[in-house]
This record gives sequence, C-alpha cells and structure tokens, in this order.
Amino acid sequence: MRLLLDTHTFLWWLAGNTRLSIKGRLVIEDAGSDVIVSAASAWEITTKHRIGKLPEASAVAQDVAGAIASQGFEELPVTVADAERAGRLPGPHRDPFDRLLIAQAIRHDLATLSIDKVFDHYGVNRLW
Repeated sequence: MRLLLDTHTFLWWLAGNTRLSIKGRLVIEDAGSDVIVSAASAWEITTKHRIGKLPEASAVAQDVAGAIASQGFEELPVTVADAERAGRLPGPHRDPFDRLLIAQAIRHDLATLSIDKVFDHYGVNRLW
C-alpha cells in the first residue's frame, strides 16, 4: 500500500503519541507499506512551529527531511500540477495544507492516513 501521512499523523508517529490509531500504527509498521510524507507537511510543520502553534515540534521543524529519512519514509515533492489541482478543488475547505495533501492523494492515487474527515468529501481513500 502507498500511504500518504497527514501532517498530524506524521508528528504523532514520531512522538509515539497514542492519538494515532492502532490501525494507523499497524499500517505504518507493515513492511508492505510505502509510507510517504509530502513537502506540504514540511511546509505546515515549519510554518506552524514558527508562529508558535507547534512548539512541541521544534526538533522536527529543524530537520523535517531528516525526520522523514530516519523513519525510512519517502518524500513527496510538490509539483505545479499538485498545486493547480489543490487550487481547483471544489468546496469551502480553506486549509491550504489539507488542500495540497488531498490533491496529491488524488493525483498520485495514495491512501491517506488522517483523523480529518474532510478528506472523505473529496473521494480520498482515508484510513484511520
């Protein structure tokens, strides 16, 4: 399974946070899963840390690529096509980070591990 982690899922995984579902932990741990973290999550983590919304993510915000690599996860760059799709998504959801993750999940046919039900409105295969 090719699995895109939502930003909170990635952070909860790194922290060993129990808010990450048991199913989510098992899918990430499954040797058959290709676990992917988007550049959009790096943008979200560093932005929110800078403005004080993620003070607990200081170490991750200093080296997101290193945190991804340390887990054996893959990086997913943001392309112009991803950005265009995100900008064209219908509906009132305004979170630019979610919109970009949704666009990438659709474009790259990725299941997404997220607690956020807004992904369901866009036909994304969301696991939790």
